[in-house]
Amino acid sequence: MDVLFLIIGGLGVLVLALSLLIGDLLHFDIDHPDAGGVFSLPAIAGFVGAFGFGAAIVSALGVPGGTAVAAAGGVVAAVPTAWLATRLARMAMNMRTDGTPTQRDMIGTTGVVVTPITVNGFGEVRISLGGQPVKLSARADHPIPLGTRILVVEATSSTSVIVEETPL
Repeated sequence: MDVLFLIIGGLGVLVLALSLLIGDLLHFDIDHPDAGGVFSLPAIAGFVGAFGFGAAIVSALGVPGGTAVAAAGGVVAAVPTAWLATRLARMAMNMRTDGTPTQRDMIGTTGVVVTPITVNGFGEVRISLGGQPVKLSARADHPIPLGTRILVVEATSSTSVIVEETPL
């Protein structure tokens, strides 16, 4: 019986891993008032995995009562595990994130020229947008040499800006 419980536990862990890597495969919670709750795939997979491993542990300990006691031990391990899986999945789904940077966010940022800007041509600048370095095509009213500090005065597209030199 230990092997059967271990297989059940392994299947639960496998389904939980797949649900985290691929997403809700079977969508048990569609149009259900408890969506993301006790009938979510992470909750069910956590329950099944903990049930199998908990029952296998109780069975391996040789507790009198056989399969029924082992199954009861599995349920005792599975209920808090399913609750924890539900809480963790809900926290992950409702996690706050920063907004996606837009063209408007580029205006007013400073950076440096990484490819010289030529007369009536483009060069490249590197700015920091949302804490990440971003390399953009850049134009200016006059040539700007490599390494010059710049200020973005206009964002003509999501990958192109108009810049001015800034004093150090």
